[in-house]
Amino acid sequence: MNKADIFDRLFEYAPMVVGDVDDVVVLEQDVYPHPWTRGNFVDSLATGYHGWILRDDQRALVGYFLLMAVLDEAHLLNVAVSFERQGEGIGRYLLDKVAATARGLMAESLLLEVRPSNQRALDVYLKYGFTEIGRRKGYYPAHDGQREDAIVMRCVL
Repeated sequence: MNKADIFDRLFEYAPMVVGDVDDVVVLEQDVYPHPWTRGNFVDSLATGYHGWILRDDQRALVGYFLLMAVLDEAHLLNVAVSFERQGEGIGRYLLDKVAATARGLMAESLLLEVRPSNQRALDVYLKYGFTEIGRRKGYYPAHDGQREDAIVMRCVL
């Protein structure tokens, strides 16, 4: 049995609904220095973006992602794994779910932006097969009113 099969048995993977947003925001605020707001998540769901959550057997939120489909590409808008569960392969598992969702939407590639300072995420994305295709200058808010670039990455599906 591979890790994905084990995770399929251990976790509940389900579409994100508005009732999940409070838990998502708590996780988001715990893992990101400049988190999305509750409104960002609610608006994303209302717009029809594809949101999915991952819960453990105690119903605790372990991770989530939001994906936007545009023609033959899918844009990973947000993804997170709880601090307590990082390093277990859950990020990779969620990326597999992201890719499967994108393929189901007939996407040929996945795009995302990531902070250069988020080395852990960069390592996961590079191991998954994403490559850097550009930079967005001053894309993210940073500390003390500063801005941080975004590395734009792409993965062919």
